[in-house]
Amino acid sequence: MKFKAKVLVYLKKSILDAQGNTTLHALKKIGFAETESLRIGKFFDLTLDVSSRAEAEKKVKAMAEQVLANTVMEDFSFELTEVQSHVAV
Repeated sequence: MKFKAKVLVYLKKSILDAQGNTTLHALKKIGFAETESLRIGKFFDLTLDVSSRAEAEKKVKAMAEQVLANTVMEDFSFELTEVQSHVAV
């Protein structure tokens, strides 16, 4: 089975997001005053070929914890979507 995984990595709420604050200030300065908050993160788009959804979840979680995120400073979330195989008839 193939799965697409979308992994979002972002600073923990307790960590100051200086880049996000700078970008928020810039948005307000150029006329987007309605913007109340902004956090900047990273996005990873993966495709996995595994035997089940449970295995895909386990693998993506391990990837995020070991490589994609610095779990001391960052949190992550992910979503999985099964990729449908197209069979020609």
